[in-house]
Amino acid sequence: MFDINSHAVENIQSWSYDYPWKLKIVKPIKLEKQMDPLALNLNKQIQESSQAAFDCLSDLGKQMFFPAGILTQSAEAKEKAHRFNATIGIAVENDEPMHLNVTKKFFSNLELKDIYPYAPPGGRPKLRKLWKDKLVKTNPTLKGKHFSTPMVTSALTHGLCIAGDLFVGQNDVVIIPDKLWGVYRLNFVTRKGGKIVNFPMFNSQNGFNIEGFRQTVETEAVARKKIIILLCFPNNPTGYTPLPEEAEAICQIIKEQADKGVRIVTISDDAYFGLFYEDSIKESMFSTFCDLHENVLAVKLDGATKESYVWGFRTGFISFGTKTAKPENLYPALEMKAQGVIRSTVSSCNQPAQAIIETVLEDPEYWENLESKYQIMESRARQLKIILQKKHYREAWEYYPFNSGYFMCLKLTYVDAERLRVHLLDKYGIGTISLGKTDLRVAFSCIEEENLEELFDLIFQAAKELQA
Repeated sequence: MFDINSHAVENIQSWSYDYPWKLKIVKPIKLEKQMDPLALNLNKQIQESSQAAFDCLSDLGKQMFFPAGILTQSAEAKEKAHRFNATIGIAVENDEPMHLNVTKKFFSNLELKDIYPYAPPGGRPKLRKLWKDKLVKTNPTLKGKHFSTPMVTSALTHGLCIAGDLFVGQNDVVIIPDKLWGVYRLNFVTRKGGKIVNFPMFNSQNGFNIEGFRQTVETEAVARKKIIILLCFPNNPTGYTPLPEEAEAICQIIKEQADKGVRIVTISDDAYFGLFYEDSIKESMFSTFCDLHENVLAVKLDGATKESYVWGFRTGFISFGTKTAKPENLYPALEMKAQGVIRSTVSSCNQPAQAIIETVLEDPEYWENLESKYQIMESRARQLKIILQKKHYREAWEYYPFNSGYFMCLKLTYVDAERLRVHLLDKYGIGTISLGKTDLRVAFSCIEEENLEELFDLIFQAAKELQA
């Protein structure tokens, strides 16, 4: 069997067929000759703005572009076609988007233009600006720094897909703590052919494992010209966010390797951003990564999905940042490549959801509402820490440190996590998530505060039953 994927990086073979079904390889064709001129132009723009950013692109990332096709022509027509506009694939009636009245009644506070037509592939321009303003407001360190205007994604998982397509190629290494979300493996390994390298997230003092991180980064950087580092804070599944001194050490380790010429892509998974309950950092690591070094290309993934408690809206964002003298040339080119990924996957994201979030961000009540929900979440986390001080719990588990986010994670002493998960579900009707042999994730975000103690008493009781 001939594997075209193994040859697709440097060369593409041209084919001819001789009857009866004999495959003949004619000659190798350089990949660059097969690239669309739009991709070549974007590559040139990126390379002239930042050689390091260009080196960070995967082979697919280098080939990616946003086509000057129907959407481009429709955008031109929207501006100039004052008589008839017969470009875009929607239906119009009485100069408005055609629609069914049975659907319109669910959107009484939105105009038709904010419900039925397609949103731009990169997202509604006003929403993108508002989200960028929000990032600066909630991450004061970003003030005055250059980073791209966030592009709308179909939630954070889609953002991972975009980052994977642009930056993760066959056999590229993605460094992630061993406490991780399983979708990373599906996206970067299964889809992209990359390799995930883990390090233990916590040290013996129950802090972020700086030395483990250092050793892993140094080891991989020696063997490679490019590495990808993904950090999720607040962490899923443990609910941990680094302390300020830990965050500073993380940045220093990355900078040391960048000083040596290693190209580094940092991906900040900020899905649970803002839910910081104790003495952790209160900003995204992206705030520092985005201008840390010329050899560091920072990617930020976040969204209204969890931050604004609208999970079903599936609305996320992707942003880019790096230290460059030409941000005005670099970021538009990266955005066009990202738009190419969006166009070739979901085409564009949910219009009504974007319109609602856009409106909400301008509502004076938004921040007050957000604070009230934060108080509830913080109270649950603090109450849970009090509950976990029960001495008899200690024979059944330890728990990983948590100070933020939606989750906490038990490290079971004598019971297999999957056996306990199934037993809790079958006997007590309690749902939890097992992760490996010892770890059981509990989402306290979806448990009322007054029910937390009963929940953990039952988890303990179930563990004792399995021990017996």
